[in-house]
Amino acid sequence: MDPLFTPEQLAEIHAYHQPYYIRAAVDPLVRLGLSVLLLAVLVRPVYRGATVAAAALERRFGFLRTAPVSRAFFAAMDRLWGESGWGAAILFALFIDLATQLLYAPANVWFFYVLEHRHGLSNFTPATFAWMWFKGTFVNAFALTALVVGLYGLARRVRRWWWVLGVPVALLMLVASALDPYRARLYYDQTPLPDGPLRSGITALMRKADISFSDVVVEKTSVTSKRVQAYFAGQGPTRTIVLNDVIVQELAPDEVLAAVAHEAGHVSEPRWPGRIASSFALLALLFLIDQLLRLAARQGWWGVQRVGDIRTLPLVSLLVFVLISLANPVSGAFSREREREADRYGLHLTGDRDAFRRMLVKAARVNKMDPEPPRWVVLKGMSHPPIGERLATLDAP
Repeated sequence: MDPLFTPEQLAEIHAYHQPYYIRAAVDPLVRLGLSVLLLAVLVRPVYRGATVAAAALERRFGFLRTAPVSRAFFAAMDRLWGESGWGAAILFALFIDLATQLLYAPANVWFFYVLEHRHGLSNFTPATFAWMWFKGTFVNAFALTALVVGLYGLARRVRRWWWVLGVPVALLMLVASALDPYRARLYYDQTPLPDGPLRSGITALMRKADISFSDVVVEKTSVTSKRVQAYFAGQGPTRTIVLNDVIVQELAPDEVLAAVAHEAGHVSEPRWPGRIASSFALLALLFLIDQLLRLAARQGWWGVQRVGDIRTLPLVSLLVFVLISLANPVSGAFSREREREADRYGLHLTGDRDAFRRMLVKAARVNKMDPEPPRWVVLKGMSHPPIGERLATLDAP
């Protein structure tokens, strides 16, 4: 059996991953330090700046409140917020987010552009990298605005807002994955996989697995990355099999079928228990946030005098970060077990151990996977078992 990597390849993989391991160890401390800085020093001046900026915008564009079309928007926002003042709240949230992004920008450019290029994993040009960053920032700003208006607007007007907001959002979470095929198109072009042996093989494989799907598409991720990727997006009538153009170019047809068979294993997983648990976890999180908002109002932190004051947003962010950090090891362990089960399912579905092994080996080489990452990295929340472990399991008699 050929070794997974040559000594030279393994040395390069270690050189590539080592900075990421250092960042994984340091980043939680940096985020905690940033949260302390925001809460101890920056909340008050940033809030004053947002209030001044909102007043300036009101003076400049206040006529829109009475314009025939835009006045409906302003009236709706005032009702959602319970009064005027939502502009300052949104600006406060956006200023905090922008400051965080600017703080992380040098590290993000080095990790996701410089380091990726240095090790031959990126096709980003400066222009495409900037454009992808802009799109991500715009989507994030839109989501943050919706969060501010929805969560804080309700918290200001409804005592049990966490229940009013949590139930519909939890129900939406149960079916939100149906939109996955359309969200992906915000970032990459997709085209149907042409008719031919590969498409016929995938169709036959899904027929054998008794999995319905709407289409097989090729996602053109090579404009940014040289990694191979395959996944299922959507559910029910929107379920789509997505292959990126790199996997179609780098892997043989039987190896692509092995990758699709692995992903089919995830379709066959019992998903409703996890979705229901996630919905209850969301309700619990919103309840904790409600208690935190009430505590801040009682204590008068940062001048807060009522529930739903936007100045508590960095505190809420800190709470969410801590809870996610504590949950990651547990969710990572469950995820790794699901990946092992998907390997077993995919191997059983194809019945081709050799193709499955070649698929894993090629994916590891193209994506420069570390075959034996530090144990603490795995336990911290890795979503997949190390590739060395997966191959050892596959090769076991």
